[in-house]
Amino acid sequence: MNYLTRRAVLFTVIAFVLAVAAWGALMVWQRTQAPAAPPAEEAASTSTPPVVETIPPESQGMATSSLGLTIPAGFRIAVFAEKMDAPRDLTLDERGTVLVSDSGAGSVLALPDANGDGRADEVVSIVSGLNRPHGIVQVCRPECYLYVAEQNALRRYAYDLETRRVSDPAVLAELPAGGRHVTRSLLYLTPPEGDRLLLSIGSSCDVCEEEDVRRATVQEVNLQTGELTPYATGLRNSVFLAQHPVTGDIWATEMGRDGLGDDLPPDEVNILTEDRNYGWPICYGKNIHDEEFDDNIYIRNPCQEPTEAASRLDLGAHVAPLGLAFVPEEGWPEAWWHNLLVAEHGTTQADVRRGYRIARVPLDPHGNQAGEPVDFIGGFLPDPDGDPIGRPVDLLIFPGGTLYVSDDNAGVVYRLTRG
Repeated sequence: MNYLTRRAVLFTVIAFVLAVAAWGALMVWQRTQAPAAPPAEEAASTSTPPVVETIPPESQGMATSSLGLTIPAGFRIAVFAEKMDAPRDLTLDERGTVLVSDSGAGSVLALPDANGDGRADEVVSIVSGLNRPHGIVQVCRPECYLYVAEQNALRRYAYDLETRRVSDPAVLAELPAGGRHVTRSLLYLTPPEGDRLLLSIGSSCDVCEEEDVRRATVQEVNLQTGELTPYATGLRNSVFLAQHPVTGDIWATEMGRDGLGDDLPPDEVNILTEDRNYGWPICYGKNIHDEEFDDNIYIRNPCQEPTEAASRLDLGAHVAPLGLAFVPEEGWPEAWWHNLLVAEHGTTQADVRRGYRIARVPLDPHGNQAGEPVDFIGGFLPDPDGDPIGRPVDLLIFPGGTLYVSDDNAGVVYRLTRG
C-alpha cells in the first residue's frame, strides 16, 4: 500500500470514529432534556397526587388495644382492678399479692388474684382512714410489717401474710405536712443494701428556700427508732424511687419547677448518691443555673460539679415523671433488657399538653443511655384539646413479660402481658 492509499484509509477511520462520537453525544443530550411542562390547565388535570403511606401502628411495633391505649405489638393489656378513687403506689407482698395505695380514699388496698386469671378477685381494704397515703412497702425480716407513708407520718403495721390483715399500728416518724407536694414515697433497699428504708419528701413550694430542712430531700429511716437522716438533698419532688437491678444504684424521677415557659426546665431522672445535692432550688438539669430565681453573682457557676450533681437523664419539660421500672431479662424482648420505663403523668401547666404516656428509655446493662425515649404505652390523651382517659402513675414489673400500671385518673390498675 503506497503512502496516499494509507492516508486515505486513515482519514476514513477517523471520520467513522468522529461520526460515532457525535451520534452518541446527541443521544446523551436528548436523554438529559426535560420534557416541556404542559399548560397549567393540563398540569392540573394530568398530575398524580403524592402517595402518602399510612403505616398502621402494628408495623411500627405498636398496636391499639380495646381500651384505646397503644401498646407494644405482641402484648395485651386489660383492667386488673377497678372502681378505686386514686390508686397510686404499687408493691407486692411476700405472698405475691399486689397492694396499692389509694390516696383519694385514704386507704391501702389488696388486689388478690387467687385463681390466676389475670384479674383481681376483689378489692380489699387493708388500712383505711389515712391522710393521703402514698408510699407503701411490705417486708418480712423475719417479722412481717407494712410501712405506709402518709403526708404527715410514716406508719408501721404488723402484717399477716395469710389473712392480709394489719395490727399494732405505730407512728414511726412524724413528717412535714401540707404544702405544694404532699406525696411521701418509700423504697426498701435490697441486699447488699438491705434493711434500709428511703423516704422522699417533696418541697412545700414551686421554687423557694425551705425552712424545714427535711423538705425537698430523700431521707433514710432508722427502722428501729424512726430517726430521719438526709440521704440526698436538692430534690424538688422525687415522687418515685427504684433500685437498678445490676448496679444497685438508686434512681429517682424529679419534677422541675414551673414558670420558665413550656420548654424549661426539663423533668429529670437522677441517680442518687448518699450525701449529694441535686441543685434545687437554684439549679436544674445538667448543672444549669436558675437565674430567674437566683440572681446572685458568683465567681464560678454555683451549679457545677462537684458542688451540685447533674441529672442522669433529661426528659421533656412538664411531663411529670412518676413511677419507674427496669425491664428484666426473662420473658421480655432482648432489645429491651435493662431499659428504663417511666410513667409520665402529664401536666396542664404548659400550653402544649405533655406526657400522658409510659416512655421506654434505652439503656445498656450499666444504666448508660443508649437511645432517645420512645412510647411504650400511649393513648392516655387521645385528643390534645380534650380530657385524658387515664394518667399513669406507678409501674410494677416482673419477669415473664408482665407489668402492672396504676392510673389515678381512671381509678384502675392495668395488667400488661406478653403473648
